[in-house]
Amino acid sequence: MSEFEQWYLEYELNVNRPGILGDIASLMGMLHISIVTINGVDHQRRGMLLQTKQPDQIPRLAAILKTMPAIEVIKLRKPKLRDRIAIRHGRYIDHSSGEIKTFRFVREDLGILVDFMAELCKQDGHLLIGVRGMPRVGKTESIVAASVSANKKWLFLSSTLIKQTVRTSLFDDERTGDYVYIIDALVSQRHFDERHWQILREVMRLPATKIVEHPDAFVKSSEYTWDDFDYIIELRNTTEEIIVTEPPRAHGGNEWFNFE
Repeated sequence: MSEFEQWYLEYELNVNRPGILGDIASLMGMLHISIVTINGVDHQRRGMLLQTKQPDQIPRLAAILKTMPAIEVIKLRKPKLRDRIAIRHGRYIDHSSGEIKTFRFVREDLGILVDFMAELCKQDGHLLIGVRGMPRVGKTESIVAASVSANKKWLFLSSTLIKQTVRTSLFDDERTGDYVYIIDALVSQRHFDERHWQILREVMRLPATKIVEHPDAFVKSSEYTWDDFDYIIELRNTTEEIIVTEPPRAHGGNEWFNFE
């Protein structure tokens, strides 16, 4: 018995007349295609999550939709994570076209950010995520909330959330894939205890999700590079905010460095 396949359809309204959605839904019904979810994803755009047991009907759907002057098909493809998030929240995540793995959020989008990171945390195997942002913008809280949403335990290897944490050892049950490992690179950068860095290197080899706050500092103070990161998330208070980070205190000085 064939299984359902899911597809993502996004179209733009050229003529916003009553009945367009009904026409499209009727067409899909005749082609044995079901609408799972529908939502607006922009001012004049609608997104639909579809499913069918007859994927050969998808090219027929595309061909017929192209003949409808009231709409313009923007996307018809297997759904990506960004598509699913857009359907849930009614808009797309800001994604840098020049930096394929960089996604941008502002503080008022924390709900979308948590949902996005939770979906990433649900993936199996090694995943390295960098989170850039100014102090008190909500980085750590969002990471913890995403871990909870993904039904994963979280473990701070370095942090200042409640009190300063710098782990130099792990218990055996803390080496499983059920954990999301959280690293504050500025804290790690200020501590030159080799035992701490040995733990970080061990965790980096585990088939699990690792999330690094201040990845700029992590790259600067370790052997890891930007190419090692699978995703970079930027969180700002406003879209105009410039992200800066503090140099390690051990090096002295109070100046701030701009990493934009």
